[in-house]
Amino acid sequence: MLDRIKAAVVWGRHHGGVPVGVVDVGSNTVRVLVTDGETTLLSEREMLRLGADIEQHGSIPAEKLERTAAVVSLLARDARAVGAEAVEVLITSPGRQAENGAELRTVIEDACGCPARILTASEEGQLAFVGALSAVPVPAGRRVAVVDVGGGSAQVVVGSRHDGPQWVRSIDLGSQRLTSRMLSDDPPGQHAVAVACDEVERYLEGFEPPLPRTALAVGGSARALKRIAGARLGERELEDALALLAETPIAKLSRRYGIDEDRARTLAAGTVILSELQHRLGTSMKVVRKGLRDGAVLALAAEHAAAA
Repeated sequence: MLDRIKAAVVWGRHHGGVPVGVVDVGSNTVRVLVTDGETTLLSEREMLRLGADIEQHGSIPAEKLERTAAVVSLLARDARAVGAEAVEVLITSPGRQAENGAELRTVIEDACGCPARILTASEEGQLAFVGALSAVPVPAGRRVAVVDVGGGSAQVVVGSRHDGPQWVRSIDLGSQRLTSRMLSDDPPGQHAVAVACDEVERYLEGFEPPLPRTALAVGGSARALKRIAGARLGERELEDALALLAETPIAKLSRRYGIDEDRARTLAAGTVILSELQHRLGTSMKVVRKGLRDGAVLALAAEHAAAA
């Protein structure tokens, strides 16, 4: 996998004309992305909330396994319909955290007829790093941190465009898991948010990243938070956003800021995690749209081209 990521860093500067697709099975959603390097040919998603099932039961119920396999099969078929020459399924935190994660991979492969892999937390972070840097023109030697808060886990990767990812850490806590544990009330309230901050601090004990000159935030929580706090997430912006999210009902957030209610439901938790990570990185974070799936598409395109 490391060789694929290194190739993707280089390929991201030259890729064009090879349509490939990636289906990302995450804790909250299943998403598909197909690009030819310059144009997005397909981008779809389905909310399945696998992380909530895992948090409650420790595993994914049989009916949800079937539903997930059916959704992935449909998205893979849609990817091929728009011309994807290769399609790959990547399973993130649900594959690592569910007791039946291996079964999830098997039923998906059987249903969609394309390879499926359970990413390690490190691989997930490194692909997000590649995707983020493909969208931002930073100097090749500058130290950059990429923060990816997902539904079931959060990754921080520090490196540069020239050297690639150099420092990778993950915590086994994301917006869906933290919401299920501590922030399920609507609205969650200031006390619950404070307790959630303490929980994240516990997970970040011993977390000492190399301090970057630039920090980028990717993932659904960061993109949704941008609608409230803007594209630059510093300490003040995150504090103000948390105060708002603690006391504002989901329906009102959705109406006021145009945030999907499913995303608004986990946004306070995602913001808590982003806030704690921003504090440790020592610099504000710029929200960028590209991340894990974009990096995975670049890695798949590089591999597909090399094999041609």
